Amino acid sequence: MNIFRLRARRIAADEDGTSTIPFVIFLPFFMMLVISSVEMGIVMVRHVMLERALDMSVRGLRLGFWNPPTPLQLKQSVCRNAGLIPDCMNTLLIELRPVSKVTWQPLSSGPTCIDKAAPIQPVPTFTSGVGDEMMLVRACAKFYPMAPMTGLGFQLPKDSSGMYALVAATAFVNEPTPGG
Repeated sequence: MNIFRLRARRIAADEDGTSTIPFVIFLPFFMMLVISSVEMGIVMVRHVMLERALDMSVRGLRLGFWNPPTPLQLKQSVCRNAGLIPDCMNTLLIELRPVSKVTWQPLSSGPTCIDKAAPIQPVPTFTSGVGDEMMLVRACAKFYPMAPMTGLGFQLPKDSSGMYALVAATAFVNEPTPGG
């Protein structure tokens, strides 16, 4: 019986494996932090690339590469310049609207984005405007979160299909009409 007590005391006093408990407790929090950081990095890179692509495409629009511009041409230009937007042609919508010089209210409604769960997709406003008119361009791209059930992926506002939206906007003035 003494041998049994002696072994039980040794096992109770043994400190092997004590670092395992904090590791098991903190591992999920650490992994969520790492996954959220990667998710945030991906969101930021996609947003920067969308902004850059829209600015480069609008530069071409200002310089008159397309006269008059079509939604497809502008969308193809943004997708070509973006690079990091997966399935760009099917996840991107672009609006082009003039700004009223009377009210100066640019865009009263929210961005027009696709909804993969909807049977009919919305049609964005696309008006090329006239000479010397201020124009606003807004692009909305939709993405699936990398880890939708953890950290940032769980917190992102999503639509009914589980996608979050990134919106980029810019403005320019149409060149004056020659002779006008």
